[in-house]
Amino acid sequence: MSKTNTKVDGVFRTRSLGIAASGVQDQYSDGKAAKVWHLYIGGKKRTNEYSDSIIRVLKENNVQTVLDAACGTGVDSILLVEAGFTVKSVDASDKMLKYAHKLRWQRHSTEKAFEDWEIGEGDWLDLENCEDSIHHPEGGYDCVICIGNSFAHLPDFVGDQSTHRRAISNFHKMLKPGGVLIIDHRNYDHIIKFGKLPNSSSKLYYQGDRIHRIKTSVLTVDGDCTMITLDYEIDISGTGLADSTDPMREKADGTLIPISQFRLSYYPHTLAKFNALLEDEFGADADHQILPDFMAKKPDESYVPSYLVHIIKRKE
Repeated sequence: MSKTNTKVDGVFRTRSLGIAASGVQDQYSDGKAAKVWHLYIGGKKRTNEYSDSIIRVLKENNVQTVLDAACGTGVDSILLVEAGFTVKSVDASDKMLKYAHKLRWQRHSTEKAFEDWEIGEGDWLDLENCEDSIHHPEGGYDCVICIGNSFAHLPDFVGDQSTHRRAISNFHKMLKPGGVLIIDHRNYDHIIKFGKLPNSSSKLYYQGDRIHRIKTSVLTVDGDCTMITLDYEIDISGTGLADSTDPMREKADGTLIPISQFRLSYYPHTLAKFNALLEDEFGADADHQILPDFMAKKPDESYVPSYLVHIIKRKE
């Protein structure tokens, strides 16, 4: 698995967050990027936004065992451990996992649930073979989660979505009969049509208050969108993370702040194509729900969601 520094001209450039597949660069190889990303997602503020929704979905489906297939720094896994679920967590970025291990260590001696929480490196294209770091339950998991727009970081290496299909197939294999996959993606239909992120009232996964700017770029080839790139500028003033290489930006009040820049590239999963991707593996007649921003329904017809959350069940 590649572990190379991808910071170029002060911008972290990547085809992946380091959570998807062998051979994809790990953006967090120098450690600083993982710390800045934690500022962006907002820590526990993130899970407060949707904790009731995800716990409700899990309880409705009689879930006890969960594989968090894109755990990152562990924020979603911690939410589920605290709620009483048995959680196994994987990510392909050891720098992100370092955060999760640290948080587990801080609580494992006084809270048995955290002692039982298993964390390890895992590749979506080879999930069955990460037994050296976590132990899969016999018969499979009640639920696999892959949220936070994580799946969109997996490139379409060949151009026919075969890599995506293989990853979805592996998620399906991890589930016991009747188990559910919870997976999401940004509202790429809106981004492709309008060239920018939806102006939704819900930021859902990214609750940090240090976002200075996010710039959207849409790449098309022969009229088809092949990649969405987001340039993030994160305020790192007062964090101890800034150094002389970080550019300065002026806030609305005239204050100058140091920023850290990320350039992340995503595969643009449209709703129709993502539905087909899931249903090709789970079956066209599978129990499949789609929640706008993890809500049971849109507040009103004019509401444009930022994220579309799919809940699809493996057949008994």
